[in-house]
Amino acid sequence: MRNSVFWWLFIGFMVLLDFYFFHGLKAITHSASSRTRLIIFICYWTISISAVVLLLLLPYLNFENKFFRNTIFACIAGLFFAKVIASSIFLIDDIRRGVQWIAGKVFFSNAEGEGDQAGERISRSVFLSWTGMLLGGGLFGSLIFGFANKYNYQLRRLQLSFEKLPTAFKGLKVVHISDIHSGSFTDKRAVSKGVEKILNEKPDLILFTGDLVNDRSHEMDHFIDIFKELKAPMGVYSILGNHDYGDYTQWNSPEEKQANLERLKKVHADLGWRLLLDENTQLEKNGERISLLGVQNISGKNFRSYGDLSKAYNGVDDSHFKILMSHDPSHWDAEVRKSYPGIDLMLSGHTHGFQFGVEIPGFKWSPVQYVYKQWAGHYVEGNQQLYINRGFGFIGYPGRVGILPEITVIELV
Repeated sequence: MRNSVFWWLFIGFMVLLDFYFFHGLKAITHSASSRTRLIIFICYWTISISAVVLLLLLPYLNFENKFFRNTIFACIAGLFFAKVIASSIFLIDDIRRGVQWIAGKVFFSNAEGEGDQAGERISRSVFLSWTGMLLGGGLFGSLIFGFANKYNYQLRRLQLSFEKLPTAFKGLKVVHISDIHSGSFTDKRAVSKGVEKILNEKPDLILFTGDLVNDRSHEMDHFIDIFKELKAPMGVYSILGNHDYGDYTQWNSPEEKQANLERLKKVHADLGWRLLLDENTQLEKNGERISLLGVQNISGKNFRSYGDLSKAYNGVDDSHFKILMSHDPSHWDAEVRKSYPGIDLMLSGHTHGFQFGVEIPGFKWSPVQYVYKQWAGHYVEGNQQLYINRGFGFIGYPGRVGILPEITVIELV
């Protein structure tokens, strides 16, 4: 009932936003011909009404093509946020004019219409309206452009230095991937090219840090043959992410949900990946060893936790160099740094970098940083290091803007 009320309130807000945005649209088209304005207005209301109708029908439409459904939703969401940004600029101008009008009435009541400032007021209003339109349009355009980036896999190379690293493991090449989300894929050939990029690196070790599927194990059926190609001399190891437990879909019974999880574990085995479920293993090279730990999902945020780091740590030699695979990076501050200072490197994913942001040399921004303190890339605290992969796949929005899909190539030195 509560969700239904929220849904209708949201639809009502969208309609009000449409009318408010239309007010700004009229301001910037006032000098156009009547015919041109009519065409613009008809197009605007056709798109806006269609978006509201589709949003109302979306929960009841059974799309077999999930990509088509997600694309429609992404376009509607893009329009909505574009209008929010543009309307925020309009609101600033309306507040400015309101304050100016009140000041004129209170302090300049004898002035006749403030005619000496009228031209400036109109000019400034049009300028702010155009600013709002350009910002909103830029956001919507970037989201549309981002559809083409969802398989644009980027190799990110970095060297991580550790004094504790055994001599035999210096120069070890580790490929780290995360968040495959196979249920979102629609282009098998493009995914295969991403896997080829990994194999071309000839890594010594491949580590996958969770979210193989969106919800259901059968989402991997069409891609097992591709990811089965991933092999490395020291093995391929994996863990579960929050989506792998099937918490975000409807099940007929708890037994059905559990059966899905068990089948997903078997998928990892079928791929030839060693799934670490709150456990550890030792990697050996030239008589020296390091410890690799893997936990089920543990969250320091509002996601359900399943893992037990104390269980995964049990039996680990304290003198070993230790790598922890933990899906959610909030686990680092919540437990790892506080209680396990002996863990040298933690590898995570989960955030996807929000699939939207800006990354240029010396500057990195995404809305997800207001939720996660550590959200993408490399972090160092004392003798401990964390790396967060931006994700191999995507979910929800079928694209990426600024934050591209990532294959991380780590060299331990």
